[in-house]
Amino acid sequence: MNLLAFDTSTDTLSIAVLHGALVCEHHGPGGAQASATLIPAIRALLAQAGLSFERLDAVVFGRGPGSFTGLRTACSVAQGLAFGARGGQGVPVLPVDTLLAVAEEARAAHGCTRVVAALDARMDEVYTAPFEWRPDATAAAGGHWRAPQDFGLCAPEAVEVPAGWTLAGNARAAYGARLAPGAPHVQALPTATALLRLAPALLAAGCAVRADAALPRYIRDKVAQTTAEREAARRAAPAPHA
Repeated sequence: MNLLAFDTSTDTLSIAVLHGALVCEHHGPGGAQASATLIPAIRALLAQAGLSFERLDAVVFGRGPGSFTGLRTACSVAQGLAFGARGGQGVPVLPVDTLLAVAEEARAAHGCTRVVAALDARMDEVYTAPFEWRPDATAAAGGHWRAPQDFGLCAPEAVEVPAGWTLAGNARAAYGARLAPGAPHVQALPTATALLRLAPALLAAGCAVRADAALPRYIRDKVAQTTAEREAARRAAPAPHA
């Protein structure tokens, strides 16, 4: 299977290519830079892997939740590349939830099987969802993730991590002890290699869509605080110690 995967939902740009058994990956600055660097980086990585758009079987992208600009960038690039692949015949697009990719990265990097994924949503909130890995000898990956029906958006103090579970993501760096202070924590991002590991089972389950049907996953419609809200938050913040 030949797959291209990328995620621009956080401040880190992550791209990976699967060419048979070969996996090539690239990481770089995300955020506002991703819209300018994503396509050149994809071309360079495909060349490194000895793969062309004509030989892709699918395009995989992190659909969110995450940065609004990053999600729109990833979705539009995935659509465009999928439309033009295979000489214009096109290939399917596989949108993958970023919180699921966080859980998969935590499992691969740290052996976590019960994960509360938490990504910084800015505006003093986090995106969060619990995932539990279920071993399955019949599955190619050796198991599958049990995911919730919906994801949460809440203040960091409201995130609950049950005993025996691990908090994973990038939100602890932003909120420190406000976020599940008593829970074990691992740093994990929705990497493109995590997307590649998730892709075979999701493709087999029929989760791929036509390029024009690929959409980001937004948890909220509001992009930023108003000036008045920022001023109210500033006034409510504790005064710095001398």
